[in-house]
Amino acid sequence: MYEKYRYLPSGDNGIIIEIGSKISEEINGKVRGLTLCIENEKPEGVLEIIPTYTSILIIYDPVIVSYYDLLKKLKEIEKRMKEITLPAPEVVHIPTCYGGEYGMDLEYVAEYNELRPEEVIKIHSERQYLVYMLGFTPGFPYLGGMSKKIATPRLESPREKILGGSVGIAGNQTGIYPIDSPGGWRIIGRTPLNFFDPSKNPPVLLKAGQYIKFDPIDKEEYELIKKQVERKEYTVKKSRLKRGDFNE
Repeated sequence: MYEKYRYLPSGDNGIIIEIGSKISEEINGKVRGLTLCIENEKPEGVLEIIPTYTSILIIYDPVIVSYYDLLKKLKEIEKRMKEITLPAPEVVHIPTCYGGEYGMDLEYVAEYNELRPEEVIKIHSERQYLVYMLGFTPGFPYLGGMSKKIATPRLESPREKILGGSVGIAGNQTGIYPIDSPGGWRIIGRTPLNFFDPSKNPPVLLKAGQYIKFDPIDKEEYELIKKQVERKEYTVKKSRLKRGDFNE
């Protein structure tokens, strides 16, 4: 983490705040904290706040606020961060049906790591994963915290279509395909939740700074939740990360 945050212009209507140079929960926690502070302050002219692994991109309207005035405001907010107690990160629970038609690569992941499929499910679902940032496709979460015990190489040739909601592993990462798209990750399960709905505000289910927890369900539960989601009757389960809950 940098001793002093770096403020850099980005085009004619952006400011990048660099907080560190490596991927870590500590640095991303500072990103989350400053993002929340800026959101709470609602600086005049700010159009969008985009957190990443180690930095924040601020998009603003130069007709409303000048670069230098906004820069001064952002630095004032940074100084006040120490006075603010942040709430514990939110944990979003993702019901997931593993294996079979929902996770065609579960057997391969198990065999590759010399485990039983049940062990892969246990290892994958017992952790809480930090959402570092969103990107690639709308709502795709870049997650941190997967156990190396189930790390598996991605497919040599990507599949033309991976169904939205599919949960996969690629190398040391795990992730969720929010929409139907090509992909080369090893699919071990699928969730019935909808991660991208342009009719909603916000249109994506997750946001940077949250944690997610995969909760194993069976096929019957999957179909039940899927129908509830389609009828917009399902309430996504959320909790708060407790001290000591971080992955080892």
